[in-house]
Amino acid sequence: MPARTGGQGWALLLVLCGTIFLEGSDVAMLAVAVPAVRADLSLTTGATAWVMSGYVLGYAGFTLLGGRAADLLGRRRMFLTWLGVFLVFSLLGGFAVDGWTLVVARFVTGVAAAFMTPAAMSIITTSYPQGPRRDKALLVFAGVGAGGFSLGLVIGGLLTELGWRWVFFAPVVLAGAILLAALRVLPAEARPEPVRRGYDLPGAACAAAAMLLFAYGIIRLEHRGQGLRPTLGAFAAGAALMAAFVVTERRATAPLVRLGIFRRAAMVRADLAALLFLGAFYGFQFIVTLYLQELRDWSPLRTALALIAMGCDAVLAPTLTPRLVRRYGTGRVVLGGFLLAIVAYGLFLPVGIDGSYGAMFPSLITAGLAFALAYGPLTIAATDSVAAQEQGLAGGLLYTFTQFGSAVGISAVTVVYGIAAADGAAGAAPAAYRTALVVPVLMVLLGAALCAFGLRGAGPADGPREGEAPAARDGIPG
Repeated sequence: MPARTGGQGWALLLVLCGTIFLEGSDVAMLAVAVPAVRADLSLTTGATAWVMSGYVLGYAGFTLLGGRAADLLGRRRMFLTWLGVFLVFSLLGGFAVDGWTLVVARFVTGVAAAFMTPAAMSIITTSYPQGPRRDKALLVFAGVGAGGFSLGLVIGGLLTELGWRWVFFAPVVLAGAILLAALRVLPAEARPEPVRRGYDLPGAACAAAAMLLFAYGIIRLEHRGQGLRPTLGAFAAGAALMAAFVVTERRATAPLVRLGIFRRAAMVRADLAALLFLGAFYGFQFIVTLYLQELRDWSPLRTALALIAMGCDAVLAPTLTPRLVRRYGTGRVVLGGFLLAIVAYGLFLPVGIDGSYGAMFPSLITAGLAFALAYGPLTIAATDSVAAQEQGLAGGLLYTFTQFGSAVGISAVTVVYGIAAADGAAGAAPAAYRTALVVPVLMVLLGAALCAFGLRGAGPADGPREGEAPAARDGIPG
């Protein structure tokens, strides 16, 4: 692809950021609208849970495949194709008249996000030379995604007042606008490298099936002791398929995943840290939403407006974080984000059932600041020193870890909350939510330890970076 500079470069980044904003706001809006969907369609508790879980299953199950497909089949092609699929199935969700139509629509929408998001991220990482310019672009990308989720909570609350179907129709309008702009802004790309010796279809099938089974097992943890055998069976089958995947990749002439990429300790550490950070963040947000709506009887809109303080990351990520990264390096900034997250989640523990919003605000604003410091630099660390032809794979790995982290965090706090509420006496709900809040605290403590270990021996800016393939121009390489 030809180089893109100046206004063209910003237009390209704006379109790609629109995609991550779309993905973040879509999830948040539905989270607010779920009670209204359940009431209107008369859904059971299980069917309601699958409306949310279906998206996570599709996203987590196919992100690894989606990232590699961008490398092999073309980033522009994957981006445009799956953005179109996202649009169509969002529209289908808005017209759903029963629960399972909605679940299927959400699953396919998640699959579409699993292909288009790594493609968008790999377009960014191959459009900017490794260094400050790429770091700034990734920080803007991450900040817009987080802002999309935060604003989506408020927008979802407003749209739900008009009717829950607008929560599905609004992303259709935004996706259509992004698709039209992308057709103009994304330059035509040369055909991918001749990996036409054959595609690793057995490896792709094993990877997708293993990811689906692991995601399904994590989601089933929310049921605690009910149906333990299917949960354990899902994990066992997923592990067996993952072992088969490794064997397949070792023997494949054109593997889906070059296993040597996992020798990059910094990338693996960033992916694991992202899993822990996102799991803690979404677990915290989930339990706070439960506290406000069930214990305090706040409306969805009031809850969304209360949580908007966490959206400060949308402003701080592209403004403050790049300066801190340039001065202290990604590793130290990420560690600072984890330490702030420990403070944020810990500050909420003493808030009682009659606590004022003023008592909650320091925790919420600190959580947003922690997200601004940690998430963007983690995307930098997860893609630095990775060759251009594997940037889609690196992005797919990162989003696979983050999606599993989100599922783990929400499932873990749900399990702990349910156990604490069931074992406690009547009126023990405040203690139950406080017990559940310990889960995100422990996750960020573990993540902080992992990041601190990674800083041992690093220089002021995390030490020298490995060079990537000679594609460090302003444009997207052919």
